[in-house]
Amino acid sequence: MKKLILTAAVLALSAGMGMAASHGKTIRLGTEGAYPPYNFINDKGEIDGFERELGDELCKRAELTCEWVKNDWDSIIPNLVSGNYDVIIAGMSITAERDQIIDFSQDYYPPTASTFVAKSADADLKGVISAQTSTIQAGYVAESGATLLEFATPEETVAAVRSGEADAVFADWDYLKPIVEASGGELVVAGDPVPLGGGVGLGIRESDKELRDKLDGAITAMKADGSLNTLLKKWFGDETATY
Repeated sequence: MKKLILTAAVLALSAGMGMAASHGKTIRLGTEGAYPPYNFINDKGEIDGFERELGDELCKRAELTCEWVKNDWDSIIPNLVSGNYDVIIAGMSITAERDQIIDFSQDYYPPTASTFVAKSADADLKGVISAQTSTIQAGYVAESGATLLEFATPEETVAAVRSGEADAVFADWDYLKPIVEASGGELVVAGDPVPLGGGVGLGIRESDKELRDKLDGAITAMKADGSLNTLLKKWFGDETATY
């Protein structure tokens, strides 16, 4: 899904952190809570979505006691490294840049395409394009020759298109699809899909090898018994990529 911009400040935070999988420790799962259907806050004020259901099942299979922590996207890696939680489960794309500072599980969502959405199918994709700040989509737009208009939340990126501030929004199709379908024709796909990222995985501190291995084993087991595919279809539809 997304990609964070890493800085030297984040690197400096990494020293001395780790061992989240110590015996008896509650494992804290950090998520954004603002990117449905991956993760969102439901009407009860609770973290919900594909990753809530997946994370709870992974903790059960790994025999871990887990709790959920909501964190803004733009600080989600620094706050992992500084110890505010132990795992990122927030639709995060596995990238070589991020792998320099944190570790990853194997992917639990296959690589998928990002899409431009606009008010017209022939929108100017070299014009002003909105994207969530510090994401892989924002990086792509910045390098494409278009004018990047960044926002802190995904909702704002879509609102910019509706208001005419942006010619199109560029984001994961999994996020944009239900918005397009509910728009009554106001919003449509523009241009071709763009493959980005290496699948979605759990972000874990480099020093937490034991925790990574436990969660990785749980993902492997869910792939083997078909339960991960069942979850993917439940939240993203029968046509979604599966294992």
